[in-house]
Amino acid sequence: MSEMERLLAIMGRLRDPQGGCPWDLAQTFETIVPFTLEEAYEVADAIERGDLDGLQEELGDLLFQVVFHAHLAREAGHFDFHRVAAAICDKLVRRHPHVFGDAPVEDAGSQTRAWEAHKARERNDRAAAEGRRPGLLDNIPAPLPALPRAMKLQRRTARAGFDWEDRGEIFAKFDEELAELRAALDSGAAPEEVDEEVGDLLFTLVNLARHLDCDPEGALRRTNRKFERRFRYIEERLAEEGRRPEDATLNEMDTLWHEAKLDQRRDG
Repeated sequence: MSEMERLLAIMGRLRDPQGGCPWDLAQTFETIVPFTLEEAYEVADAIERGDLDGLQEELGDLLFQVVFHAHLAREAGHFDFHRVAAAICDKLVRRHPHVFGDAPVEDAGSQTRAWEAHKARERNDRAAAEGRRPGLLDNIPAPLPALPRAMKLQRRTARAGFDWEDRGEIFAKFDEELAELRAALDSGAAPEEVDEEVGDLLFTLVNLARHLDCDPEGALRRTNRKFERRFRYIEERLAEEGRRPEDATLNEMDTLWHEAKLDQRRDG
């Protein structure tokens, strides 16, 4: 028995109504989704930390999520893991005619354009099958986290020429959106209007990140970790004095924050 077959058999035992795991038996597609997303982010985290041992474990956890969803679908009579694997195999062969066929591709850029052309044809075929007109923004999943979804929306429309010509225009737009947010706050605007202005500002910042070839989601994750390291430094220094952050003034914590920056630069 291969390890893949063993994993599928374990999944079957977990979902067996006679002697299976009560927790696994209670799950549905909807209840499993948060775990699937969490495991995907844990894979990304292990990669960014350079933790290859952790990556092996996290990839296993993510694979189990795929197996779980496929098993639920098999129970409902829709498809199983083997059909999932077959579908991705067919898709990869179809989208790589330069590898599995005789279509020439000169370089990575040409391959990217060919890949996008294949995806566009698939979107068009799907729209035709559903009896509707295809759109450039079709099949961008709504549940995607907001930052990567904004990036996908912008990349798609940029292919049609709907894009800034240079980053200077984006900086000007950012200044404009920031001024609108300030005006909304100064005028006592309703919370939903302030929320909209914040969203516009963030969307513009994603545009800037895209033009700089920067992944905003990854950049923000790294900043989150940096913030966490520095605040933990503040906590540790205060603990040495028998105090907590709640016992310190903002000026004291700010001084320790700058110490943390210098300390981490030396370590880096």
